[in-house]
Amino acid sequence: MRIFVPKEIHPGESRAALVPGTVAKLNRLGAEVEIEQGLGASINCAENEYEGAGAKLSSDRHQSLAGADMVLRVRKPPSNEIDLLKEGCIHVSLLDPFNEQAVVKQLASAGVSAISLEMIPRTAVAQKMDVLSSQANLAGYVSVILAAASVSRIFPMMTTAAGTIKPLRMFVIGVGVAGLQAIATGRRLGAWVEAFDTRAVVEEQVKSLGAKFVKADLGETGETAGGYAKALTPEQLQKQRDVMAEHAAQADVVITAAQVFGRKAPVIINSEIIGQMKPGSVVVDTAVETGGNVECATSENVADVGGVKILRLANLPSRVAANASEMYSSNLGAFIEHFWDKEAKMFRLDLMNDILRASVITHGGEICNETIRAAYAPTPQVSPA
Repeated sequence: MRIFVPKEIHPGESRAALVPGTVAKLNRLGAEVEIEQGLGASINCAENEYEGAGAKLSSDRHQSLAGADMVLRVRKPPSNEIDLLKEGCIHVSLLDPFNEQAVVKQLASAGVSAISLEMIPRTAVAQKMDVLSSQANLAGYVSVILAAASVSRIFPMMTTAAGTIKPLRMFVIGVGVAGLQAIATGRRLGAWVEAFDTRAVVEEQVKSLGAKFVKADLGETGETAGGYAKALTPEQLQKQRDVMAEHAAQADVVITAAQVFGRKAPVIINSEIIGQMKPGSVVVDTAVETGGNVECATSENVADVGGVKILRLANLPSRVAANASEMYSSNLGAFIEHFWDKEAKMFRLDLMNDILRASVITHGGEICNETIRAAYAPTPQVSPA
């Protein structure tokens, strides 16, 4: 089976889908791995390292795409490259299928079996393949490092001959994978940290990291089967914002990491809350690529609103591309190995398997994923009485 890994061409993307260690792993399985020249340049992996792991180098991206049985990427495929893929090719990447309907339909029309890594279920068996968690972990870390570089205070308490400096106050909103890592990183740097989430079940995790859990009576809340927070009603969102305002006003750094799977991120920090924050404080929005949690900045940028610095920067894992690539590559290697037929030396696309049934979006010339088909279905029009 021939696997091709092209360089990423999305603006600002520095990650590589495979590192040499995973190439060697796939080579041992019996796969023929080909990489585009320069694949590892952004993560300081020399081509001789890939060759030493068993990869072949390609200088013709289009020809290699056309001849591949499987294509591995980080990002979605560009439209002009989808038609190059041969019928039956397996394409594996972060596809963002809820928001990329045109790409998904083009993949189906081309007869490509497209696998969206975001859709891999969060089960014990699939944990080693969980790309979203590995990348969110790094996003949480990077968000705190960016905040530390932007705020005019130090994080830890410091006792000096000139007096004692109080620890910085940090408030984390959304205690998923990114939020938990943000809490852990803030605590390691010495900040006093508190955190809020609509799911009471995460309270013990927050406390285990040495942070305070902020409680709010929102009524019935919970989480999805995938471990994400359920969407709130408008009334619950307003109650949440009231709690946010109180704690954000006291914070020097606010990290927002609230996500709802398959939907636009909720706006939880609005202009009113920003107006109550201290000048010099910093807000880092980690949900930019799904719409953002902060109302006051509408695009990817660094904004100053009344003396409050708002950082809305996309693709945070790419800022630590070497580690992000290692983790992504490891997830990919585990995913391929799990479904690898050692005798036939090929990836076995078993749509009866729970993991593949959830993550394969297109197959056999159609959109086969039930969740995505339902998301694309037109909203029924109600006729006036």
